[in-house]
Amino acid sequence: MTVYLKTAAGLDEDQARLEAVRETVTQVIADVRARGDVAVREYSERFDGWSPDNFRLDAEGIEKIVAGVPAQVIEDITAVQARVRRFAQHQKDSLKDFEVETEPGVFLGQRNIPVAAAGAYVPGGKYPLVASAHMTVVTAKVAGVERVTACTPRSGGRSPQRR
Repeated sequence: MTVYLKTAAGLDEDQARLEAVRETVTQVIADVRARGDVAVREYSERFDGWSPDNFRLDAEGIEKIVAGVPAQVIEDITAVQARVRRFAQHQKDSLKDFEVETEPGVFLGQRNIPVAAAGAYVPGGKYPLVASAHMTVVTAKVAGVERVTACTPRSGGRSPQRR
């Protein structure tokens, strides 16, 4: 006899759940737009049980976190980032700018121009996905994005870690 540990929700249940999520997210975004950092702090406290003096890590905070990371982990992160950087560079090099005259006086083409800034969400919490940081932050930097901001939820009762 087959025993299912988990089954998929029905379509109606799925739609109701999606609508509830959509409504919550819409309300949170509207509230943050209206009340700014005050709302961010309240949601952080509500969802993560965390309300630090400052959500942005300063250089000292980053140094303290990095000092607590084992040397082997730092080496592994460095190696992975080098691999991601090399591959991202190959991808970038394969995207060529061009311009052609399709008819007399009609010029068409493409130019690859990096955006000025990008945001990267790095999943954290119970199952952090450090690879997300490599794949979003490193590739954006290779693409020429000048300012990349990464954020992650609080993890394991400690402040978020930036790498």
